[in-house]
Amino acid sequence: MNKRISKLKEELSNKNIDSCLIFKPENRRYISNFTGTTGYVLITEKRNIFATDFRYTQQAKEQCSEFEVKELTKDYTIFNLLNELEIENLGIEEDFVTYGFVNELKEKSTDINIMTLNSLLTKIRMIKEEEEVKLIKEAALITDKAFEHIISYIKPGMKENKISIELEHFMKKLGAEGPSFNFIVASGKRSSMPHGVASDKVIEDGDFVTIDMGCKYKGYCSDMTRTFVMGKASDKQKKIYNTVLKAQIKALENVKPGITGFDLDKIARDVIKKEGYGEYFGHGLGHGVGLEIHELPRLAEHNSAKIEMEAGMVITDEPGIYIPGFGGVRIEDLAVVTKDGVKILSESTKELLEINN
Repeated sequence: MNKRISKLKEELSNKNIDSCLIFKPENRRYISNFTGTTGYVLITEKRNIFATDFRYTQQAKEQCSEFEVKELTKDYTIFNLLNELEIENLGIEEDFVTYGFVNELKEKSTDINIMTLNSLLTKIRMIKEEEEVKLIKEAALITDKAFEHIISYIKPGMKENKISIELEHFMKKLGAEGPSFNFIVASGKRSSMPHGVASDKVIEDGDFVTIDMGCKYKGYCSDMTRTFVMGKASDKQKKIYNTVLKAQIKALENVKPGITGFDLDKIARDVIKKEGYGEYFGHGLGHGVGLEIHELPRLAEHNSAKIEMEAGMVITDEPGIYIPGFGGVRIEDLAVVTKDGVKILSESTKELLEINN
């Protein structure tokens, strides 16, 4: 039995849950290796079952070597399978399953006691295996190469969405499955929008340009943000940029096992506050990255960010300053926590670039 399944069964036992049903795509892939779009992982004390329909049974047999594969039909559904196994306590992904599914489960499997997994697999997935880090690093390398390409490609007069399309095309040529999220390409005053996805705005000389980008490689995500200036940067632009950069580096210097995401957020936030821009940094410092672009742990001002860093966690560090009517800056690196500190996976320069193509 692989260690992921063993770990899951151990945690289920600790919670007195004798079985669980998993079908959130990222959790399903993590525990079974299945890359298709439809299927259920059913883990019991003695059995590991993968249930899917005719379209995916052959794929499941090839990919899910640790599982019995069951074929579902219109007359033999997942609810029939659950009843057949006489399951008593069933853990479900409360942060993913729908209200309709739970109601149907209650109607068709009345003897089953439904329990919440409390994001169990998401928490297990926080600590990345060596192979997972390698795949994330490969995704980060593709992103670095895409950024190098785009800063030689971009010119005043281009629309933001043209940049986004070019980035995706270039990443796919390098082996990416596709983007890990909708790219943010925000220029000029629009760069004050933290999630300003690419629009038809024309990029102009003197604009801040913020590009938040990432790709998926063999299921794993990358995430990186860089901000630059088209043409010559003003003194105000330089001050804002250097403040964000100082905060970003200061947080990275303090990443180590035992420190919390809450503490790291405060370290970066205090730098920005000291320079008088505290009100313009309105989001958290970062988040975990893996099979999902946003996963645990969180780096933020909230109590949910008080999880301690551990070796193997992959996180982002992305402070920003966003001034409405003027523009904004965000600088984001992807990094893995090590037993001694941190290893930065994003290699693109963080020097303030003044682009004159």
